[in-house]
Amino acid sequence: MKIAIIVSQFNKDISDGLLNGAKKGLKDFGVKENEFEVYEVPGAFEIPLTAQKLADTKKIDGIIALGCVLKGDTYHYEAVCQGTTYGIQKVSIENKLPIMFGVLMCETNKQAIDRSSANEENKGWECAKSLIEMFELSKKMV
Repeated sequence: MKIAIIVSQFNKDISDGLLNGAKKGLKDFGVKENEFEVYEVPGAFEIPLTAQKLADTKKIDGIIALGCVLKGDTYHYEAVCQGTTYGIQKVSIENKLPIMFGVLMCETNKQAIDRSSANEENKGWECAKSLIEMFELSKKMV
């Protein structure tokens, strides 16, 4: 098994919390540290291209996409959220590759902190759990 974790460096404090949650989740579900690799990108908008490049290698079994986009006063928030969401979905479907969507799109910093803290609601941990569930589901479909 080979898993890629793509993590945005924008809003790094939040992204780091998500990354820690994802790593913990993978370990909790029996994934060894040499079975996943972390790829850092500048922002959420760069996640789809990185996911596509990883998919092109045919060496990745699944991806966890992590990041945080906080609502501001301009349309930039909507554009980044829509482009990131569509891009990740497109890569997943076209490559038949499970990509767990852990990009927070929050209106406030408090919402982001709540979803990235070291607790049972950490969305990075939930993405790791979901990816393992997708692997199990795929086995049943063969």
